[in-house]
Amino acid sequence: MSGSIIVGTDGSPAATAAVRWAADDAARRGCPLRFVSVVDHWAYGIPKFPVSGGDPLTSHAERALSAAEAVARERQPDVKISTEIIEGIPARVLRDKAREAVEIVLGSRGLGGFAGIVVGSVSTHVAGHAPCPVVVVRPGWSGGRGEIVVGVDDSPECEPALAYAFEQARAHGDALRAVHAWQLPAHPLAPEITYDVEEVREAHRRVSREKLADPRGRCPEVPVREEIVYGHPVDALVQASRGAGLLVVGSHGRGALGSAMLGSVSRGVLHHAECPVAVVRSPSSSRAGST
Repeated sequence: MSGSIIVGTDGSPAATAAVRWAADDAARRGCPLRFVSVVDHWAYGIPKFPVSGGDPLTSHAERALSAAEAVARERQPDVKISTEIIEGIPARVLRDKAREAVEIVLGSRGLGGFAGIVVGSVSTHVAGHAPCPVVVVRPGWSGGRGEIVVGVDDSPECEPALAYAFEQARAHGDALRAVHAWQLPAHPLAPEITYDVEEVREAHRRVSREKLADPRGRCPEVPVREEIVYGHPVDALVQASRGAGLLVVGSHGRGALGSAMLGSVSRGVLHHAECPVAVVRSPSSSRAGST
């Protein structure tokens, strides 16, 4: 497979977990790894107030890259590794680097994050704007196998997520669990409207089967378990993430700024899932959000 897996690292525990995940994925998929550490001088006012004795931020970035390379080489010694230090705003730099990548992997929260915030601004921004899949890993992840979980719905944005999920399941050698969550529409101005619940449930089963037909045909060796769940998609996917190896979601966000690009479901699972989460944007939405 051509292209690198790019990993943003700042030496934080979450970034170290991301390094482990990316090293394993690079070995599975035959991709090189590129570790990137971003130096943001302006965030600390350093250009305004030069310091003596060298640049502490660049020195920290060098240490973070050395540590990341050591972790990756110990875990997967045969993976090709390169490193890079870039000056700029981390979210923007990593978003732009994603254009060169088959995948970008980030920790859920870096050293600059606030206590109590599960997913930091950098990983949220990159997941909401990058044109390639973005995997967000929480601190403490150290490996272990588990099924690949993917959210299924009737939108076009679901299809790239399904393709990525099948690819990951094939690479992992694990089963795929396809979760389609549904709820009956609420009509507060016309509460007398009723539905045939079994008929609605069967309609959702058809949606799931139709969406899975094409990727199943391309990856017939991947075992698939379909799950039709009554409830909110975030609740269903978070429940399915327990014990999973990876949770994959598409992104329906169409906002112009920040996490609005993610959409409510992908944003919700990023904050609450118990396994690494991959956010996969469709090519059209990625182009729309690249400004």
